[in-house]
Amino acid sequence: MDKHITILWVDDEIDLLRPHILFLQNRGYRVITATNGYDGVEMMKNESIDLVFLDENMAGLTGLETLSEMKTVNAVTPVVMITKSEEENIMDQAIGSKIANYLIKPVNPHQILSTIKKITDSSRLVTEQITSLYQSKFARLGWDINMAGTFEDWMLIYRQLVYWDLELEKLDDKGMHEILQTQKIDANNNFARFIRNHYESWFGKLSDRRPLMSPGVLRQEVFPMLKNHKVVLILIDNLRLDQWYSIAPVIGQYYKVDRETLYCAILPTVTQYARNAMFSGLMPLSISQIHPDLWLDENEEDDSHNLHEQELLRKQLQRLGLQYSLAYEKITNEKQGKRVAESLHDYLNSDLSVFVYNFVDALSHARTNVDVVRDLAASESGYRSITRAWLEHSSLLDIVRQLAEENVRLVITTDHGSINVSNPVRVLGDRESSSNLRYKQGRLLNYDSKNIFEVRDPSSIHLPKLSVSTSYIFSTGYDYMIYPKNYNYYVNYYRNTFQHGGISLEEMMAPIAVLSPIGS
Repeated sequence: MDKHITILWVDDEIDLLRPHILFLQNRGYRVITATNGYDGVEMMKNESIDLVFLDENMAGLTGLETLSEMKTVNAVTPVVMITKSEEENIMDQAIGSKIANYLIKPVNPHQILSTIKKITDSSRLVTEQITSLYQSKFARLGWDINMAGTFEDWMLIYRQLVYWDLELEKLDDKGMHEILQTQKIDANNNFARFIRNHYESWFGKLSDRRPLMSPGVLRQEVFPMLKNHKVVLILIDNLRLDQWYSIAPVIGQYYKVDRETLYCAILPTVTQYARNAMFSGLMPLSISQIHPDLWLDENEEDDSHNLHEQELLRKQLQRLGLQYSLAYEKITNEKQGKRVAESLHDYLNSDLSVFVYNFVDALSHARTNVDVVRDLAASESGYRSITRAWLEHSSLLDIVRQLAEENVRLVITTDHGSINVSNPVRVLGDRESSSNLRYKQGRLLNYDSKNIFEVRDPSSIHLPKLSVSTSYIFSTGYDYMIYPKNYNYYVNYYRNTFQHGGISLEEMMAPIAVLSPIGS
């Protein structure tokens, strides 16, 4: 392995370093040299370099200047700065230019060798360690997937799957990714079976195994905090657990996580049902019965079926006898976000401020419809990266920073997640059937998959129906439902897109985090 490593050593006293160079060559390293920065930069352009040793104090182009030029040629090649000086400003400049390490002269051959091993072997060692750990956990995780009997069991399993997904994305080993994907498929198949067997029973009067679900999130997780603090709730639509783990370090600049859990997003796992249930504290059937003026059926034409979230939230507070003041804002673009950030103090006059961000949901739709976004988020890892990049450069991070300065308690959650679909299922329905790919509502729904979860009596899971014969069907695993018309076109169009509405760990296991400002 060492024989394939090429080292560039740039020093204006290179002749004095011949013993060091021979020492490395005898151990299989290829070492090329330059006596000045200009030649060193040219070698970077013409050679495949794995590692650079760079003298800081050279005549002509200085070490720092050479470093800057080298980074324009190849930003990722690791550079080790070697210097006679221990002045703090020089080291700050070098570290700010992203050096891999620095050494103080005089250096000995074993220091050099140790540095090379540390830098060039780190990727291999990380790969070996992660691979070994996952292999050691594989059998136990498989056992847990097959034996899971409660929602709490599935919470633990999903956390483990997400953890390994994030760990294995650091590796180039596609084999490990394929093994994990196989476990994710098994997990979602078993989770779907679990939901089929238990979901309806969770709405029975005697049910004592019901997990925290969408209607109970604010009542159990948010409202109790208002007794002692002002609270800001940030709901990021369509945020999965892996995406939360990706953005949590960014928010961690200002907030620490006091508590984090998962709740069960209701079916269908779409905004109209899940978010209205959360803000109202009611299941959709009850919303349609108690507040018929605030509920729109799917066949009713309107720009949005979520126009009444603030009013539903007010009514939940009133129903619970809570006299807290409320501010609410739905943010669908950066212009709105900046306006909220600029006037944040006005919102903080209220006991509870709610900000709904639609970016991640918009990203999932854009990924389906816009080729360039589809290419950027071609994988789960890319999807996470775009979500993190958005937060880092969005008004939301400015809002989080201001909230921390004001010592405001923060809750971050979502209404549901999404899953990357790959397996088309043919479905027949009447003209009134809904168009969502992961669930359908309608009459005379016919399908060719045993994996569909059908609910003939929507009231059994507290959903409204358009007519006496209305039923709901839900996709499971990685399926997506396509009508026969233009079947092949839509199969290819929607394959490998992120969809929601059905039954999967990614859609139903919704994260919720309670945070407090760092230093509070």
